[in-house]
Amino acid sequence: MSSVLQDKNPLVPDPYSLPLETLDPAKVDIFQNDALWGYFERLRNEDPVHFLEDSDYGPYWSITKFDDIMFVDSNHDLFSSEGGITIGPLKSMEERAAEFQTPMFIAMDPPKHDVQRATVTPVVAPRNLAVLESVIRERAGKILDSLPIGEEFDWVDNVSIELTTQMLATLFDFPFAERRKLTYWSDTATAGPEAGVSMEERRAVLLECLEYFTRLWNERKDQEPGNDLISMLAHGRETKDMQPMEFLGNLILLIVGGNDTTRNSISGGVLALNQNPAEYDKLRADHSLVKTMVPEIIRWQTPLSHMRRRATQDVELRGKTIKAGDKVVMWYVSGNRDPEAIDNPDAFIIDRARPRHHLSFGFGIHRCMGNRLAEMQLRVLWEEILKRFHEVEVVGEPQRSPSVFVKGYTYLPVKLHARQ
Repeated sequence: MSSVLQDKNPLVPDPYSLPLETLDPAKVDIFQNDALWGYFERLRNEDPVHFLEDSDYGPYWSITKFDDIMFVDSNHDLFSSEGGITIGPLKSMEERAAEFQTPMFIAMDPPKHDVQRATVTPVVAPRNLAVLESVIRERAGKILDSLPIGEEFDWVDNVSIELTTQMLATLFDFPFAERRKLTYWSDTATAGPEAGVSMEERRAVLLECLEYFTRLWNERKDQEPGNDLISMLAHGRETKDMQPMEFLGNLILLIVGGNDTTRNSISGGVLALNQNPAEYDKLRADHSLVKTMVPEIIRWQTPLSHMRRRATQDVELRGKTIKAGDKVVMWYVSGNRDPEAIDNPDAFIIDRARPRHHLSFGFGIHRCMGNRLAEMQLRVLWEEILKRFHEVEVVGEPQRSPSVFVKGYTYLPVKLHARQ
């Protein structure tokens, strides 16, 4: 397979050929062609707190170094998440997007954020994770046992999507036979015009999602409280009177958070091991390295490339003044490759001394509440893979997501080689 770093790509301008003040990493082509690394390397080295006056998403600041991202993420009083966590809709879509607001607790500040998050956190409490582990192991085993040996197939659809969608259906107590609706809604929620999804199509699909979940809500609010996310929201003191669009916003958050991140790390791990065969050999020789490999996969992949905030007041950072109201984008994907914070960050090393020293789950009050569940799914899957297969071989180029937010894969052709 080709190198991890693909800076020289004929479809994407060389970042060092562009005027620094115009450098804009928020381009779908850069991500889809895996040509982002030089852009972020230049910003980290030459202008780590970088203001871009004109972009497809309006003016914004790029924060690209590990410690600066931690500072922004940890200071919610200075940098608010109200109004959205992604870089935002395209300028041409802003007015239509404003007409279809879906509030969610990750895009709220305290105190409302805190009480809504606390309502659903029990689903990923240690006691519940212990129960879920056996479920994940059984399902992972069944999925892997159904795969063909020696024949090419798509790892994304057959493994990454299938395992995470089954897990989501369990967390929501969603009708299992219709679980692929969750994948469809998740993909639509994060899709933009680059993926061929118009604002009108997105709105129609998400209202369909709201209608479906409202039926589940109405069924469960009159039942005894259950251990699923819908029941928790329907019975929660701070969430039981949510308005429909706020319910939809939190559904989108929970679906995307439970789907895209784990699913793309499952695919990314296979690709990373193929691009680093010495690490694959190391793993085959010592299966216990799965434990440290999992957070390294999550760092190396960084399945959500960024989070956005807005400054609540003027803030000085590295000699720059971020003005109150300015849009601030924390590029997790760049901070995870910052050599001042992580040794040899462009390398995939499955036995790092501090494998959890990464930004992929965020920091502060908005740190991903499902981080341990995501790690557990990856760990269990790889334990089951190693029991069955000598190698998951990537046999063609991956197709990457047309997004500057979800850093993932739409297709990954592989062949399985059985253990001897």
